[in-house]
Amino acid sequence: MAWMDKHNLTVLNEFVLMGITELPELQVPLFGLFLIVYMVSVLGNLGLIILTNIDSRLQTPMYFFLRHLAFTDLGYSTAVGPKMLANFAIDQRTISYNWCATQLTIFSIFITNELFILSAMAYDRYVAICNPLLYTVIMSQRLCQFLVAIPYLYSVFLSLLVVIKVFISSFCGYNVIRHFHCDVLPLISLLCSDTHEIKWIILIFPAFNLVSSLLIILVSYILILVAILRMNSAEGRHKAYSTCGSHLTVLVIFYGTLFFMYVQPTSSHSLDADKIASLFYTLVIPMLNPMIYSLRNKEVKGALTNLEHVCKYSI
Repeated sequence: MAWMDKHNLTVLNEFVLMGITELPELQVPLFGLFLIVYMVSVLGNLGLIILTNIDSRLQTPMYFFLRHLAFTDLGYSTAVGPKMLANFAIDQRTISYNWCATQLTIFSIFITNELFILSAMAYDRYVAICNPLLYTVIMSQRLCQFLVAIPYLYSVFLSLLVVIKVFISSFCGYNVIRHFHCDVLPLISLLCSDTHEIKWIILIFPAFNLVSSLLIILVSYILILVAILRMNSAEGRHKAYSTCGSHLTVLVIFYGTLFFMYVQPTSSHSLDADKIASLFYTLVIPMLNPMIYSLRNKEVKGALTNLEHVCKYSI
């Protein structure tokens, strides 16, 4: 095609990540800050995964989903965090072609999966509050596994579809990614091939993911609110509110960040603002989620206290 002849097509072996900032005086402070954020995130999410596995009181559907939420948070933050920290530490912003594809695949799988895990948690809260007597029957182990397995399979399929479409396309000679990690939109801007099909894929599927997961959440919480308003007992209302409090906090933070990223008009987009929002949902949210569920949940705090006592007496 004529438009391809205008570009110098080359086989790329690596990409250059622009990073968060080019100011050298900020490299060390930012490295220290994000190292702390990432380490707290890893410890918090690993702690939740281990705690919900070993404590007998946390073997309910709610904590089953929470364990997978922690695993998902750990997954996409680890896909981005270590490489970003390494770039700060050794001031080498290159990333190999294969590792870029791998990073994008892992990140896409887990970030897509998070949407549907949060939806499953909303449905779980709806059943717990609106059908408490049938809760254990409805939220059976088989249903819980199904509600987790389907999002994982769908996320893998969608991520591989996008990544394969991008990386079988022809790149131009320019290999600088205007981001701190390999993301699909900055990569598409480097392609010399026709990008219409890829752009349609990353427009339709993410829109479907966002709208469908949000619809499940909204319907679940509208029904929960109706059920709470019908309760005569103030104690019952308070218990219902406290049951949903942690999940609602996580939802507001996560979806609020996504809407800031993707719903604002194109004309108002700023590269720095997008980087800050990306940093927030790739590193800060995975750090906050374990804190929110630990500090606002009596059962988790009780399990932590018991574990502390066991460790103290075993030493």
